[in-house]
Amino acid sequence: MTRSTPSRPKASTNPGPRRRPRPASTAGQAAANPGPAPTKDLAQHPAKLALAWAHSARFFTTAAQLHQLPVHELPEVAFVGRSNAGKSTAINTLAQQRQLAYASKTPGRTQHINLFHLGPKAAPDQIWADLPGYGYAAVDRTAKLRWQEVMADYLERRRNLCAVVQMVDSRHGFTELDTQLLGFVAPRVRNGEVKLLVLLTKADKLNRKEQADSLRQVQAVLADLATDESDIGIALFSSLNKTGVGDAAEMLQSWALTPEEAEAMAAEAAALAEAAAAAAASAEDLDQA
Repeated sequence: MTRSTPSRPKASTNPGPRRRPRPASTAGQAAANPGPAPTKDLAQHPAKLALAWAHSARFFTTAAQLHQLPVHELPEVAFVGRSNAGKSTAINTLAQQRQLAYASKTPGRTQHINLFHLGPKAAPDQIWADLPGYGYAAVDRTAKLRWQEVMADYLERRRNLCAVVQMVDSRHGFTELDTQLLGFVAPRVRNGEVKLLVLLTKADKLNRKEQADSLRQVQAVLADLATDESDIGIALFSSLNKTGVGDAAEMLQSWALTPEEAEAMAAEAAALAEAAAAAAASAEDLDQA
């Protein structure tokens, strides 16, 4: 995983995804309570742990218009990309599910925003938003313009959008359409309100020199977004040989709520739903009286 920074936008270091800090055990505590020593502890394999979390993804709802999207407080991660950049395949690979994200045989025909819950069913901790692919020539101009407006509004205004994962075909790099879509969310990326992860898909089709060239091209494009507040990542990605899959899953999980936050939010939502049901029942009783 390559991270772009304001001072070194073309850095080739590989710090890996950011993870939540874990409290370190003191020597005394370890001696007093050593506990079992499992041989295959998932905590020792953060990529496996993140992939297990990503596997929990399940369909939540779909919307044809922006106003139809539910209002919620969970962090929402949007997946965007050209119609033939492998977006749906990448989502299915991350979730280790064959048909979570619908991959149409005719690119550009899927024109809904699909939401997926992640984390425990009783207390979800993140939502993935699969936005329609853009730029496919077979879609009529009216539909293109309508969905361009929907995606622009979503990226500019969606209140709980916490991150965008943009799929870019590593063989072609940033196209004019990719740059145009990135422009919709650029102000929110620069001020740190929305994180950005660019996945260079189909990286298995490139040799090492071509992969390095692709990374440099994307780093140059994203350098303009780098500020002290921005959080920008770039990674080669392949659904075929699984390049970058574990790193991407770790990054996604790092943007989720903590278990405590998710449980508190679920409890609050349940209380609000119960209060609303009680109010509705009371109003019905008054109508019948």
